[in-house]
Amino acid sequence: MREQLRTQREVNDQGRRPTNLEQPAAADGTDDSSSKGPPQLAVQASVSFPQSEIFGVKLVNGHATQSVLSVVNNEEDPITVAMVGGSLWTISGNPPQNLRNLTTVKYNVEIAGGKMESLPYSFSTELQPEELRLNLAALVQDHNGAVYTLQAYNETVTVVEPETSIFDPQIIFLYLFLLAVFGGTIYFIYTTWITTLFPAKRNPSRTKKTSKKGLESIDGISSGGEAQTTAVSSTGAAKYDESWIPEHHIKRPDARRVKSGSATPKVKSKKADS
Repeated sequence: MREQLRTQREVNDQGRRPTNLEQPAAADGTDDSSSKGPPQLAVQASVSFPQSEIFGVKLVNGHATQSVLSVVNNEEDPITVAMVGGSLWTISGNPPQNLRNLTTVKYNVEIAGGKMESLPYSFSTELQPEELRLNLAALVQDHNGAVYTLQAYNETVTVVEPETSIFDPQIIFLYLFLLAVFGGTIYFIYTTWITTLFPAKRNPSRTKKTSKKGLESIDGISSGGEAQTTAVSSTGAAKYDESWIPEHHIKRPDARRVKSGSATPKVKSKKADS
């Protein structure tokens, strides 16, 4: 009986021992199986800004920011840069917030082993002027089809407004538009309210001048008509020969004058007879 009990205790102790799948956790609280991580790709990516200043990278609102992505393939096999994108994050706050995702550009450019390739990448912003963190990354695919994310840039940048100039065409057009709107408003107010309150007075000198001009034009027309008629009559008289026409036809007879004294009594007599 005692031997059977000993053998049963030994079996129970063996069942309590950890197996190969149940390894104890490391002293620092990390797991040995997760410490290895995914396989790394021997590829380096970096970003440069040709138009940047000495004091740092500035993102001008409304203008495209030009950048160049340099990818170095240290692998023996070729890789393919599928696309490049980025985002803008706040500096303050825990955790930081994503303000805007930038434009994603597809490339699908193959880079041979031991070679380097430069890819242009541009983006624009319309944000409040402040300091933000710019994050640019590239998606790379190896010869086996596995996709990797390479962080190319993660630094602080400054968002600024564009410099204004008096000779800027947009500013000049804005000023002209505002001036036209202001002038149209003033003209509308003047013709709608001011002219009704203060009617225009007639100028007597102008009326006299216009009347004189009208009379002169009428006189000119009448005199011209007379001249024309005389000219026509004179020219018309010259067309025929007057030698064969009798004199009593050429000379008009004088109109006889009737005495007024003889006519009035006849009228009176008629009235008397009636």
